[in-house]
Amino acid sequence: MSEGERFSVAARARSFRDAFRGLAVLLATQHNAWIHAVATLAVLAMGFWLGCTPLEWAVLALAIALVWLAEGLNTALEALGDAVSADLHPLVGRAKDVAAGAVLLAAIGAAVAGLLIFVPRLLSRFAG
Repeated sequence: MSEGERFSVAARARSFRDAFRGLAVLLATQHNAWIHAVATLAVLAMGFWLGCTPLEWAVLALAIALVWLAEGLNTALEALGDAVSADLHPLVGRAKDVAAGAVLLAAIGAAVAGLLIFVPRLLSRFAG
């Protein structure tokens, strides 16, 4: 919004519509997003089954959000790179690789957080 532009509920509604359309594109076009969706559902199910604390839920929610954020930004960067250079360009390729690496780091971090929360609960559930 530019400095002179006034607040508009209609404009905010359009921005939410655009954001939801972006999420739909992400889910419809990115196979890795399907993996993230399955993992998200598995984490939610496990968290409810194991009775996670509010702090554990906060960590899980942030980890899930971080992975989705990284995947969304990676997808956006890939689309932008494809629009800028239809031919293979080494710098576009490098940018795509770095963005994919960021998704991988987010997923590893989320997996570690999940393991730190779930493994002790699973061990106590099945050991005693």
